[in-house]
Amino acid sequence: MTTTLVTGGCGYFGSLLVGHLLDHGHDVKVFDLVDDIEHDVEVIVGDIRDAAAVRRATTGVDVIFHNVAQVPLARDLHLLDTVNVDGTRILLESAVANGATRVVHTSSSAVFGVPRSNPVLTSTPPSPAEDYGRAKARAEQICSEFSDRLDVSIVRPRTILGHGRLGIFGILFDWIADGADPFVLGRGDNRYQFVHADDLADLCRRVGELPGSHVFNAGTDRFGTMYEALDSLCRHAATGSRVRRLPSGLTSTAMRAAAAVRIAPFAPYHWLMYGRSMWFDITDATSATGWQPRWSNEEMFRQSYDWFVENRARASGASQHRRPARQGALAVVKRATRLLPR
Repeated sequence: MTTTLVTGGCGYFGSLLVGHLLDHGHDVKVFDLVDDIEHDVEVIVGDIRDAAAVRRATTGVDVIFHNVAQVPLARDLHLLDTVNVDGTRILLESAVANGATRVVHTSSSAVFGVPRSNPVLTSTPPSPAEDYGRAKARAEQICSEFSDRLDVSIVRPRTILGHGRLGIFGILFDWIADGADPFVLGRGDNRYQFVHADDLADLCRRVGELPGSHVFNAGTDRFGTMYEALDSLCRHAATGSRVRRLPSGLTSTAMRAAAAVRIAPFAPYHWLMYGRSMWFDITDATSATGWQPRWSNEEMFRQSYDWFVENRARASGASQHRRPARQGALAVVKRATRLLPR
């Protein structure tokens, strides 16, 4: 039986990954800041920046799935560096010292910033455009540095959706559930790919069984434009919401300004990418591992929204991805959309 460590295993995606690993016969333990997980596994409480705690957690472990990350919404440059970058180095040093054979590092599509062309390949050079993406790109560089001492693979997911995934999506679902109109930038014809959390967990598990060091991109193979995704969701919700088109440049500037004075929950990646096209070529992942995404963009949005409606009153949790982001000034915008003529 493979002894597996999941860092960040009490978070949104980490907890789902733990479930997948248990279902496939892994002996799993978790390393996290909190002991808050529904699975019956050993939890080692500690900080990824604490080398002694990480050394204890990695003792006797064969495979490590590294998911600890400071998320963009935190907007804390110090934490982005010390958690995402320094924490990754500490983990890999401990993995080598304790004889682990393999590490799977969950990265981010933010390492590519606004891509010059699509689809983005695994060979496309990273070009991050904001602090979170730069931190994740540096973490990838550290992974590459250690690839001659153990197998270190990188999985880059597109924007994650799925049951229980809220954060910034909690605001979108809240608007639509109350009949307010979501918006797209410009025509909304930018092609935008998502990945379901279960599909991502399945890929990560498969990569953890693959010898060698690899880089894989993860996303659905069935997606369209941002307008199409939101329009389909509005029709599914049947609350009267309709997608509105707003001027791209002006709205992006307003999103950025609102975030700067902390009256709206946008991170730089949101105003950079919401109106842009981005999708991954996933051929390397499917051919090397036999993985195939099950969920389309449309199916993901519907399932995520239905979960939100069912659990709206009690949506919470330690993870920023498990609870809706605070709307701030967007609450006023939400009310205004319900008064505007259609």
